[in-house]
Parts: sequence; C-alpha cells; structure tokens
Amino acid sequence: MLWIGIVLLLAGGGCFWAAVHTQRRVHAMMAAETPPVPELLERARISTELNGGPGRFRLVCEVVGETAPAPVGILRSELAGVECVWHAHRVERRYERRERDDEGRMRTSTHTETVSERTSPHGWPLVRDGHHVGVDPGGQRPEPVEQVLDRFDPADGQGSTGAGGQRGDRTVGYRHQEWVLRPGVRMYVLGEVDDRDGPLVIRRPQDPKQPFVLSTRSEAELTAADRTSQRWWARGGAGLVLLGLGLAVAGAVS
Repeated sequence: MLWIGIVLLLAGGGCFWAAVHTQRRVHAMMAAETPPVPELLERARISTELNGGPGRFRLVCEVVGETAPAPVGILRSELAGVECVWHAHRVERRYERRERDDEGRMRTSTHTETVSERTSPHGWPLVRDGHHVGVDPGGQRPEPVEQVLDRFDPADGQGSTGAGGQRGDRTVGYRHQEWVLRPGVRMYVLGEVDDRDGPLVIRRPQDPKQPFVLSTRSEAELTAADRTSQRWWARGGAGLVLLGLGLAVAGAVS
C-alpha cells in the first residue's frame, strides 16, 4: 500500500504540473499582442535601419491568417495524394508474438511498432489582408489537423517477422495514417516573429518558457479548452494526492 500511495502522489504531482503548464499557456495567449502584418513589417524595417541590417528584429506575438503554399509550391501528401501546404504520415505494423510464460504455457500477445513516420520539411505562409508571414513549424504538428487516411491492410497470411521483429512473430497487417493542412485554412499561431531569414517568419520562441502554439482553432476556442483542461488537471491532481497520502500513511503504520 505504501508504494501504491507513492505512485499516486507522483501521478498527482504530474497532474499539478500539467495544470500549471496549461495555465501558463492561457496567460501567454491573453498577454500576447496581435499586431497587423503591416505593423510587423514596419517594426522590422525600423529595426533594420537602426541596426544597420536585418536579423535583429524579434517579437513574441500572435499571427492570424489563412494558410498558403510556400515558394516551393503546393504539396501533395505522400500516401493519399491530397493537395496541401503541410503533411505527415505514419505506418504501423501490428504483429503477434508467441512466447512461453513462466509456467511453460504458450501465450500469444499483440504488439505494434512504427515502421515509417515522416513530416513534410517545409513551412508555409499565413496570408492576411494581402500580406504574409512565414510559419516555421520546427517539427511541431498543427492541432487539430485534418486526417485524410486511416487504413488497415491485413497481411497476406504468410506470417513474417517484419521490420525489427523476432523470429516467430506473425505480421497481422499494417495501419496507414496521414494528416494534412490544406491551403486556405484559417490559423492561429503564437510564437516569435523574426527577420533572420530576410522575410518575416514566426517560429518557436528562443525562450523555452514561452509557448509555441500552432492551431486551426481560434484564440477564444483555445483559451476555453485550456481553462477546462486546467480545472480537470487540478482536480485530478488534488484527488490523487489525497488518496496517495492516505494509502502512504496506512502503509507506513501497518
């Protein structure tokens, strides 16, 4: 009982950490300014004049606009072939493994492993009122994002070890999933705008304490959802801590 109590206390601490992290994100969204793109361009121009060249302008802020293709052009997702400005896919292998347990009986267990996972390397612009700011996702996935493929292909029944499998594993099949961000989707981004590449780009802030938000939901929707999550995390943490304390004390005195 003592160890169960300690585990619950740790889980409660994790819930409190999640509540604090979510609350910080809400405060960051409420505190960040949302300057029009022409104002950002003017601030960057003034910074260039004052510093004798570009590369010194930085501003943590929000940018809202519609997604558009990058200079490389419209992309096509690799599995479904959907036109988009960003895409990601994952292929998972599901397999069965027969093993002998401690009592000598054969057991069959089902496992999953990722055999392929890829995200498009390019960012995309956000366009508003005829002006644009580039978005560098830095490997982060926009949320929520449209899923265009979720297909399970059964194996041919021959049974194989597959990628990384052990001898005797039987491949059940492969699950293919793909997500895309289409052009013309309204997005909210909270990050740091800079001119280090010349044109203005918003990306993950250099300060690790500052959140980086890429979302197809509005700021109001994000704030409402985060406040609800923060309350649940806090309540769950309090409940786990109280239960953990009770079990820990009971285990210590028994």
